[in-house]
Amino acid sequence: MSGIYIHIPFCKQACHYCNFHFSTSLKQKDELIAALIKEITLTSPAEEDKDIETLYFGGGTPSIISIDDLQLIFDALQQKFTFSNTIEITLEANPDDITDEKLQQWKSIGINRFSIGIQSFIEEELKWMNRAHTAAESLICIDKIRNAGFENFSVDLIYGSPILTNEQWQKNVAIVTEKNIPHISCYALTVEPKTALDKLIAQHKKAPVDAEKQAEQFSLLMDWMNAAGYEHYEISNYAKPGFRSKHNSSYWQQKKYYGFGPSAHSFDGKSRRWNISNNAVYIQSLQNDALSFEEEILTETQALNEYIMTSLRTMEGLNLEHVSLKFGKDKSEKLKVKSEKWKGKIKYINTSICLTNEGKLFADGIAADLFF
Repeated sequence: MSGIYIHIPFCKQACHYCNFHFSTSLKQKDELIAALIKEITLTSPAEEDKDIETLYFGGGTPSIISIDDLQLIFDALQQKFTFSNTIEITLEANPDDITDEKLQQWKSIGINRFSIGIQSFIEEELKWMNRAHTAAESLICIDKIRNAGFENFSVDLIYGSPILTNEQWQKNVAIVTEKNIPHISCYALTVEPKTALDKLIAQHKKAPVDAEKQAEQFSLLMDWMNAAGYEHYEISNYAKPGFRSKHNSSYWQQKKYYGFGPSAHSFDGKSRRWNISNNAVYIQSLQNDALSFEEEILTETQALNEYIMTSLRTMEGLNLEHVSLKFGKDKSEKLKVKSEKWKGKIKYINTSICLTNEGKLFADGIAADLFF
């Protein structure tokens, strides 16, 4: 087993573009942590799946839970799994949750990497997104993380909002590169159904997203990050050499992983399982020593299509030799033929199909066209 994902679906704010509207009552927090620990204790991993290389605390805002609760989760996990000596342990955090005291507490229990939801260094844009933190807090938190002795961390940025100009986008990216931040994840702003942003756009109170503007800002981003010496190792992710996210890379490499918590996903190499997303139902089922989840056993075609989708997004690309060995030579040959129509948007590197910068703008469409 490669990794563990802990999903803690609490958020102290309601961003316009986000679907997180969970209760953050202390009572439900306590019940959810207890249920999460119960799920871990009910797990019986096979001997070959006990060695863990990555641990990721994600979800809404896991940085708001107490150090005592985090320690309880660690203790439960270490009763069931063996952590590698080089394990990567990531905590998602908001800039305004990061204090000198918390950083030392997180370090003391083994956290060695952070993913910081900065989104923007432009004050006007943070207010437009309805974010709780300020641009100043974002800059301060980066210094705090470094001063506490953490070298491995990532920041999230969002591009393509209706109010973000190309000049402001360049300013955001320049702050990241000038501060030599080792990892950056950049996502185009998407309008999810039933979010506040979706309703405000429908009511003509906010401007809609401009797809052409998003494509332009993505293209600019690729040029700027390449010039600054970052590896564009996955469509949305850039890293200085040696600082790729081991945890997220395990997803793209289709390694096994466990997921604990409401809506968390697990993959054992052959099947995918996902927990019920409703907090209350999740808690109630585990109070009764059960777990509500759904499961899907992947067919060979589904497994191949997943490989096509995930591998094309990476710098290494879709390896035809791997397809030939795992899925059959005929599939590999068909993929080679099908890919030839995307001239200019793909390139061949040894036995792999890789996307060009232009092709990265059409990654989903190209992958879908190659599906079986």
